[in-house]
Amino acid sequence: MLKVLLVSLDKDSLSGLASGLAKHGDVELSRAESGIKALDMIADAAVDLVVADESLGDMTGLEFIGKLLSVNPMVNSALVSSLSHQDFHDASEGLGVLAQLPIRPGDEEAEGILQRLKDVKDITAGVDGITQKWPTSFWQ
Repeated sequence: MLKVLLVSLDKDSLSGLASGLAKHGDVELSRAESGIKALDMIADAAVDLVVADESLGDMTGLEFIGKLLSVNPMVNSALVSSLSHQDFHDASEGLGVLAQLPIRPGDEEAEGILQRLKDVKDITAGVDGITQKWPTSFWQ
């Protein structure tokens, strides 16, 4: 089960994305209406993906992602942004953002972000499998 947290002040802005994600039986959705509430939720429970809106009321989406790194740097994230691709890349470089999403993302973006998340999880599982094959004495 993939746990996805949608963070948006305006519930309708991510409703298309939420509908696309909900079509998958292996996705559990939860919501937070502010950056602070989302950070509290992430501190208390494991989440596979956080999707943040461009503006969260108490902070911007980019500010939220920066704070997310201090709470749990291993959480995958996607961010809704109206910036150009290059400006978004420059602004989010080093934050580990999995994807830039358009304003009011929908089914197509839901499919794309889920595929990226599954690809990342497969790669991570492969790395874990490799390290588990080595004898313990190798790492000492």
